[in-house]
Amino acid sequence: MRALLWTISALVLAVAPAAPARADMLKAGDAFPGWTLPDHTGKSVSSADLAGKTYLLWFYPKAMTPGCTAEGRGLRDRNAALTGLSLTIYGVSFDDPATNAEFVKQESFPFALLSDRDEALAPKVGAKMFGLPVPRRVSYLVGPDGKVLEAYDSVDPETHAAQVERDLRALEAQKK
Repeated sequence: MRALLWTISALVLAVAPAAPARADMLKAGDAFPGWTLPDHTGKSVSSADLAGKTYLLWFYPKAMTPGCTAEGRGLRDRNAALTGLSLTIYGVSFDDPATNAEFVKQESFPFALLSDRDEALAPKVGAKMFGLPVPRRVSYLVGPDGKVLEAYDSVDPETHAAQVERDLRALEAQKK
């Protein structure tokens, strides 16, 4: 039964058009809720660890699927530019740490992938896909003060990394 749900989920993700913004998504200026999740090595990572830093949480439906791989590769390939803008990147899925570790190794990701297996964070931030056992493809850029800088409700896996970089550069320009 679980395999059937994953197959249906993958099909829905492959053909679903971009959805309009959801009411449960956080918006720029909202406080991002506190969280603690295990990374792909089993180490706990929390929002408290990131206080004073700008970070991106990119929720992805399933490790090693085409869209998630494309999005991760985009972030990997722009990692130097993004970290040069003082950004820390974390991917988040419902996959277990071992699956995420395989994904990191397979794609040479220079950032950690977090496991929200208990769905502790995704429903709080509008990343829970109702009726399906995978999170929605959304991202949040969170500022040093713990507030949302940008909420990405309609993410194109092929262009998301470039979009995040543009937004970070625009935020930097506003500070000057």
